[in-house]
Amino acid sequence: MNATLFSFAIALFIAVLLLLIGGYQWWMAKHGASARRFGRRLRAAAEAAWKTDAPLIAKTRTLGNTRWLTDLLRKLPIIHALDRLLMQSGLLWTVSAFLFFTVLPPVGLALICLVAQLPTPAVVLVSLAWLPLPYWHVWRHRQRRLLRIEAQLPEGADLISRALRAGHSFSSALDMAGNELPDPLGAEFRTTFDEINYGMSMHDALTSLAARAPLADLRYMVIAVLIQRESGGNLAEILNNVSRIIRERLKLQGQVRVLSAEGRLSGWVLSLLPFGLAGMMYLLNPGFLAPLSKDPIGLWLVGVAVTMLVLGILWIRSIVRIRI
Repeated sequence: MNATLFSFAIALFIAVLLLLIGGYQWWMAKHGASARRFGRRLRAAAEAAWKTDAPLIAKTRTLGNTRWLTDLLRKLPIIHALDRLLMQSGLLWTVSAFLFFTVLPPVGLALICLVAQLPTPAVVLVSLAWLPLPYWHVWRHRQRRLLRIEAQLPEGADLISRALRAGHSFSSALDMAGNELPDPLGAEFRTTFDEINYGMSMHDALTSLAARAPLADLRYMVIAVLIQRESGGNLAEILNNVSRIIRERLKLQGQVRVLSAEGRLSGWVLSLLPFGLAGMMYLLNPGFLAPLSKDPIGLWLVGVAVTMLVLGILWIRSIVRIRI
């Protein structure tokens, strides 16, 4: 092999290797665990900076990308409930971003349809159909996240209990649980530990944890810890008992869910059966359902049928939904 070609191949190999190493180092610096932890602390400090008279760090959340937008949104009464919902969902959305995704697409669609001279009822229908989609997306993420936290809670309580038995303090046990447990429960424990380090009291930090994850089991654990701090007792044993109770409740909830699966399936079948039958009738004989839309009595019959269907769905849901 030519010496020049061999030297070029070695230099190319070293250059590619250095490029890969540099890319890996850049990725870890931007998206690694330490970078994410540092970014969370910077965001917490930036959120506290919006309120100059706030005595503690991470007490307030930014509602918009600018100061004036945040101050404007804080004056609306429903904004705080919406911000709490976004916080519980785990999405990195601000309230202004949520409002942007909710309002701007229907407005843009309406302008496009007006320019294209499309039918007004269709434009209104499509715009109204878009409005609940962002809220449904946030609500779905919230429910999934809360279910994951609830499933991880017994393991988290056991880990904190073992750390306390090993001689660690409760705050350091929270830090260990936050580093050992996967997200989302690990992220919540890390946030609580960071708030305690920033100077927030244990009571306020645990109350904030219960507000970010509104679960009955997590509230029981928080209440047990707060009572133990006031009255004393073996916190490791208390958390062990709480973990056992949560596991038994989740086990019973799974059994109830299995036993009520037939009722839920019946509810789905009975709910979708009228629409399926109507669709098959329309395909086989389109004129058979024409009186329902042309005759006034037919419209009343459709309204009564839809009302009874909704009442039946709610009734079946109340039967199969057993709270434990």
